[in-house]
Amino acid sequence: MPMDVLTLAGPCKGPAPVLLVMLPGAYSRPRDFVDEGFVDAVRSRAIAADIALPDASLGYFEDRSVLHRLREDVVLPARARGTGRVWLVSISLGGFAALGYAARHGDEIDGVVALAPYLGRRTLIQQIAAAGGPRAWAGATAADDDPEAGLWRALAGGRSVPPVYLGAGRDDRFADAHALLRTLLPAERCFDTAGGHDWSTWRTLWNAWLARGLLPTHCAAR
Repeated sequence: MPMDVLTLAGPCKGPAPVLLVMLPGAYSRPRDFVDEGFVDAVRSRAIAADIALPDASLGYFEDRSVLHRLREDVVLPARARGTGRVWLVSISLGGFAALGYAARHGDEIDGVVALAPYLGRRTLIQQIAAAGGPRAWAGATAADDDPEAGLWRALAGGRSVPPVYLGAGRDDRFADAHALLRTLLPAERCFDTAGGHDWSTWRTLWNAWLARGLLPTHCAAR
């Protein structure tokens, strides 16, 4: 089924220089990004961005169609409308999709902000850690059709991906997985804060990332 997408137009006439695609967690709704202040944080900084809120619900992950639907229903149509840059902004399970998209279709997006991403089942994370980290694990395991293992294999294998920024609470329940992912990313693209796996923490992280000033504030910027 095509993915429903709520699009919130920014301050520009026509497509903004940037589209922020916000991907929710497993039990979150797209509108939660509005209710929890993520959209207001963008608007209060006068960022020249349109915002897309896809209904990337759990069913798309269960039938493994989430990347296909994001591509066909969100990213490619945005490019066809003339959007200059596309960033995927994600929390929890949405981070799994965002990173998967970066690994598979990295040339179609310009960056990923992964806040407290889900990165695979606990037994897989333990196996990767026991092997000595993602690169050692990827070099010692055979490929299969497991999407969680496939994501780690793609990220650890040196595949070219757009910039990935990882943010998480220090007491997040996925902290072990986040520590492994940090070994694959430049230190300056990893940041944390006090807190756990919740909206209050994610909101703090989102504001911290926006404060880096990486997004344009002029409609003519591309």
